[in-house]
Amino acid sequence: MRLRTTGVLTALALLTASSAEAAEHVKLGIVKVAANGPNFIAQERGYFSAEGIDAEILPFDSAEPIAVAIVSGDIDFGATGPGAAFYNLAGQNKIRIISGLAREVPGFPVFTFVVSNQAYDLGFKSFAALGGHSISTTQFGAPSHYAINLIEQKFNIDPKTVRIVPLQSLPNQVSATVGGQVDAGVILATVAAPAINRGALKLVGYVGDVTPIQTGALFTSVRHADQDQDLVKRFLSAFHKGALDYHNAFIGPDEKRRDGADAAAILEIIAKYVGQSPEQLRAGISYIDAGATLDVSDILRQLAWFQAQGMVKPEVRGDQVFDKRYVVPLATR
Repeated sequence: MRLRTTGVLTALALLTASSAEAAEHVKLGIVKVAANGPNFIAQERGYFSAEGIDAEILPFDSAEPIAVAIVSGDIDFGATGPGAAFYNLAGQNKIRIISGLAREVPGFPVFTFVVSNQAYDLGFKSFAALGGHSISTTQFGAPSHYAINLIEQKFNIDPKTVRIVPLQSLPNQVSATVGGQVDAGVILATVAAPAINRGALKLVGYVGDVTPIQTGALFTSVRHADQDQDLVKRFLSAFHKGALDYHNAFIGPDEKRRDGADAAAILEIIAKYVGQSPEQLRAGISYIDAGATLDVSDILRQLAWFQAQGMVKPEVRGDQVFDKRYVVPLATR
């Protein structure tokens, strides 16, 4: 009996070791925000490992370096907002979107529009008051830069009256706005929330309440998309399970913000990766639909705007930006 038991345990150990060896190691670049919840959930709930993937999640300070790291081969997948750097690399057939992630919709904060206490006290209390002020983004060509443009369009603000200041990282944006080095910032909600809650910044509003934007996407290299289709499909399978869990935890059947039975558990998972408490995160939950669809029309609008600004080469085509083999488009409204 003892020999038989030992043999069974040995066989199980060998099977476990064999499974571990078979898992494919991939690196996923993210910005530490709640909108990356689907990836954190897929990691913690074993969805990646069930697909034979050993995922290593690597944090970045902003979106542009993630796109560059994918092209260089330093990471395999990226989850953040597409910006000018991404679109230029897509035009070189280096990188493609394979899934949607967060979108700006009313009632769900992704990007906050915040102002310094000094500027607020002097009357900067609305989106429409942006003219004549400075406002920060992480980099020229970042997703938040595009958001500032949409705000200017929405409120008929002359872009020439707005000074846009690139500060390289989200924490830098918070510090500069709190300190009054810039008057305002378009900053991801979960990053800005602590300063707002302690009264160091004034929240004017959420970008999603005034204009829709596809703020997040999942992408990979063209090499992976073309040559490693099985890997990409397995990664997406795990990611989409995480997206469904996220959606069901925070979004009701009417697609409005509402905590479900799993909300507390999901907040604990996200908190582990983002470094904020569940209560801090609760106020900054982004909208992600159950299928993690991509608002293709907005992606094409983003591309056209970056091209019009001279940040993206005019020859970059829309069909180079996202991969139809993997993306599920948002239904036309």
